[in-house]
Amino acid sequence: MSSNSAVVDAVQGQHEVLTFTLGAEEYAIDILSVQEIRGYDRVTAIANAPPFIKGVINLRGDIVPIIDLRIKFNLGHVSYDQFTVVIILNVGQRVVGVVVDAVSDVVSLAVADIKPPPQLSSALDLAYLKGVATCGERMLILVDIERLITSDEMGLVDNLAANR
Repeated sequence: MSSNSAVVDAVQGQHEVLTFTLGAEEYAIDILSVQEIRGYDRVTAIANAPPFIKGVINLRGDIVPIIDLRIKFNLGHVSYDQFTVVIILNVGQRVVGVVVDAVSDVVSLAVADIKPPPQLSSALDLAYLKGVATCGERMLILVDIERLITSDEMGLVDNLAANR
């Protein structure tokens, strides 16, 4: 997408997102954070890493930490198949991969269609959610991927990759 197109979208109140599935739910992240999409491949595990950090991969000479969002969001049993993909993100001066069940498509949302996340029990951590949007019959959970990747607990990612 050209920067000219991004300016037009912003003026028209549009927000482009990449949609993906985790379990039965559909999530979305800002398309501008996405560097590339790859099939899930073997990762090099790192000792003493939190369970959601699967390990690291060598991506054209860069050591990239891989985070499994299903584990991070506590969404039950994790299995990897031919649809499992890694979305390589460029967020906050970091390149990080996130494992998702499958990528759906790129959707343009009207800013007015994005609602704040519901206020639920304090036991549920909504810190990484931007909101919820409807797209036709679909409901999308918008993930604040920048806040997630740059959070303190993800600061472990830099330390682990550096110690490798």
